[in-house]
Amino acid sequence: MSSQVRLRLLPSARCMFDDPVQVTVAGLRSRQVVTLRAKSTNKKGVVFSSSATYRADGSGEIDLERHPSLRGSYVGVEPMGLVWSMRADALHKICQKSDSINPHVVKFSVHEEEEGRLLAEATNERFLIGDGVSRRPVKEGNFQGVLFTPPGKGPFPAVLDLNTFMSEKRACLLANKGFVVLSVAVYNDKPDNVKQIHLDHFEEAVNFLQQQTEVGSKGVGVVSRSKGGDIALSLAAFVPGVEATVWINGCCANVALPLHYNKSQILPALMFDTSKMVPTESGAVMGKYVLHNPLAEENKATLVPIEQAKGHFLFAAAEDDLNWDSKAYMDQMVERLRCHGKNNFESVSYLGAGHYLDPPYGPYCPSSFHGFVGKPVLWGGEPRSHAAAEVHLWKKIQEFFRTHLSCDATTD
Repeated sequence: MSSQVRLRLLPSARCMFDDPVQVTVAGLRSRQVVTLRAKSTNKKGVVFSSSATYRADGSGEIDLERHPSLRGSYVGVEPMGLVWSMRADALHKICQKSDSINPHVVKFSVHEEEEGRLLAEATNERFLIGDGVSRRPVKEGNFQGVLFTPPGKGPFPAVLDLNTFMSEKRACLLANKGFVVLSVAVYNDKPDNVKQIHLDHFEEAVNFLQQQTEVGSKGVGVVSRSKGGDIALSLAAFVPGVEATVWINGCCANVALPLHYNKSQILPALMFDTSKMVPTESGAVMGKYVLHNPLAEENKATLVPIEQAKGHFLFAAAEDDLNWDSKAYMDQMVERLRCHGKNNFESVSYLGAGHYLDPPYGPYCPSSFHGFVGKPVLWGGEPRSHAAAEVHLWKKIQEFFRTHLSCDATTD
């Protein structure tokens, strides 16, 4: 390692997961060409890595916020490119960070272009849970989840985070921003063992949130993606107290399982045709068009009556989603609300983004094993566009909740 070359992460080598870091290199020769690398390991020990070649300026410095990558995992000026472009050597692997306790560790290094000799390195610890945020597992009545509460007495706005399978990532990152967040999974059992969904169980979670002493918003928000999306729509349509609903890459109808509420079925299931799954050479399938048409006469009973909702909606759809036809479903919901004279919604679509829209600055995932399908699926998207969409949507979600869950004390 060269004693002259310095690799720095600004403002600090320790940061929150959804915060960018400025990567700089100093002490190189004027116009020297070097390779920057990033590496991380997921909880299963799979290594994810990226590399990009840069040319130092006349002062022997490189700043990823100003200087372009010449080649490698990405090209051009991309301050966080080394992070979002990390990929595993093996196919269909995801660098998912679902627990909130341990940081996501990314190791950056600088190497001579020709010989690959290590010149400098630095480690970035990216934390999901901030100082003073409390984490409490909850099992009440018919639901279970994890509650995240910001430091202080509040009052804070409340958000229910609906995940298809349990994940704490988005919930604790929102708690860092000044929201009381309860993370709940749609499936707490193997999907094959679940025969119907009970909206009452999620209503219990909404009521639990409203009873927390730190909560000051008059109602709660709901954030969701994929199968969680139609559950969120149904909460907004049928359950009092849901004031703001974020729907990300879901469907406009109740998908896969009948929905029950107050001991009765309220929505039948929109089913799917697995023969429409498109196999690919990678071994993953493309399932974008497997769902039956929700607007067909025989399927209209599965549509969620979102026009009944008293609260507001934020619809977000990725135009290159290969798992759901999300943009079409979003357009159908916008048209439905307009036809009912409603203006309680906003919508945003992202060109080049895929299904797996998450909080920003995680490695882009083109495909991975799908717990419901039982095999790898294509999520879609192009890495650069997908990463930019995650940055934009994450800010949009926070602004939306702050606007519609008015509360005196929220923090940046």
